[in-house]
Amino acid sequence: MSKKLFFVFVFITFIFVLWNTRYYEFEMSGKDMDSSLVGLTIDGSSTTTFPDRDSGYAIDSIRCDKDATGVWDYENWSLKVRGVHQSRTKCQVNFVSKYTEGILNGTDPILKDGLIPVTIDNDGTVHKASLGWEWYDYETQRWANAIILNNESEVYYDGDVIPEEAIESYFVWIPRYKYQIFNTGNYTSNVSSVTNIAKVINVIFETKDVAKSTGSTVGSWLTHPAFTSFETNGMWVGKFETGYKGATTTSEAQKNENNPNKIQIKPNVYSWRGIQVANTHLSSYNYKREMDSHMMKNTEWGAVAYLQHSKYGSREKVRINNNSSYITGYAAKNKPNCGYTGANEDCNKYESVSPFRDGIYTVNYKNSASQVASTTGNYSGIYDMSGGAWEYVMGVMLYMNGWPCSGRNSSLNSGFNGSYCYTGGSKIDGVNFPNSKYYDVYSYLPSDYVYNRRILGDATGEMGSFSNINSRYISSWYEEDAWFVFTGNPWFIRGGGTGVAGGVNSGVFAFGNEPGGTWAIGSFRIVLSPV
Repeated sequence: MSKKLFFVFVFITFIFVLWNTRYYEFEMSGKDMDSSLVGLTIDGSSTTTFPDRDSGYAIDSIRCDKDATGVWDYENWSLKVRGVHQSRTKCQVNFVSKYTEGILNGTDPILKDGLIPVTIDNDGTVHKASLGWEWYDYETQRWANAIILNNESEVYYDGDVIPEEAIESYFVWIPRYKYQIFNTGNYTSNVSSVTNIAKVINVIFETKDVAKSTGSTVGSWLTHPAFTSFETNGMWVGKFETGYKGATTTSEAQKNENNPNKIQIKPNVYSWRGIQVANTHLSSYNYKREMDSHMMKNTEWGAVAYLQHSKYGSREKVRINNNSSYITGYAAKNKPNCGYTGANEDCNKYESVSPFRDGIYTVNYKNSASQVASTTGNYSGIYDMSGGAWEYVMGVMLYMNGWPCSGRNSSLNSGFNGSYCYTGGSKIDGVNFPNSKYYDVYSYLPSDYVYNRRILGDATGEMGSFSNINSRYISSWYEEDAWFVFTGNPWFIRGGGTGVAGGVNSGVFAFGNEPGGTWAIGSFRIVLSPV
């Protein structure tokens, strides 16, 4: 063989080896499906055509040979095969009739962009769910759960256990609904005392295609405003307060920074605190842009609270997270029933324990006794909405000039550009407020007990009447904290805290106020609004 032919042979061999060992990705839609590369079944029967997007079918499983990975792109309704390094790689794609629940009236969970449906056992173990299974049942207070993986290229098949260390974030689906107004919340002062008048809230699920209900009087129906801003059929709510990824102590999770890469939403992690509202907004907004991620609004908190107190939730006072180290998913062993004192006594015990460890008065999420701290009374619900850290929400008062308040003054503010509503003046070197759909606004007043400024559905004024007991404003729903926004503290906070920072007055219906700045006991929660 001549030297020239030898080099040609070597070059061709090199190209052949390179082609057969390199990794690449291909995509295939229903229009170009090659049956030699894809095997396809629908409800167990073989076919040669992908079902249409609106056919009511969903992916049950995808298994590829030769170490390739198949994923379904719901956005483009096509098969993507990754990690192909050998020719004629074949994938078996199996569709099933998608499970839906009749009472949801078409507001069933929307899964896309890395959200994996799961079920949770009575010890907290997570399993990958099939979309063909009955993986939720709101009639029996089992809300739909989904997770996002740390490594979204990992593959789990239906029924597989997904280990906790593989999970970055948990979310819970809140279907769109209308509710029957039970109180218009037109309170402008406090009364001498209150009696618990908590009641079951009537809810009917409805899609965005149904004409909105616009009631404003007791007994009339109102499509909950949390859903009309984004015009979606529901929202995925962070199952826990947002945690700071990598933090191993309470202080390490106290960071004032815009850093969506540090977000984790899971149990037994340190809640992210000490952060201005502008940074909580930016971190939340940039977390999962493809699903319209954002910091929870005040009305969105109200939507969860009202569903919790409908026949589809636990309908009880949710037990507080009394872990004073601000670790997510904990539950108090004792019911807080002594009224507010601020003391660390038997009915209001709070203590500091490490992740995954139980204390004398508190239990961690993996202990099944923690389910009393869930909005459903079981593992499918949302945690940390009572106690833990207070949570900033995107709900802010407007100043007299009609601009949103940045905060109290130049040192105590949210970081957003806006008015200093206590001292006057404005912040102009900060972050601009986002599109109006991402925050709720409230009318100006210097008083924190005028509740008729509420937005129907936000679970503030409607929780009246209100009383001032021992210089602490409380509501008629479980005597929880009830401080409206005003000039000194124009930002809403929700849920209460632990011990002297909240304790027995904490709860799903608790609300308070803050300037919007860094706060050692202030955290936040994330919402996804996929269309």
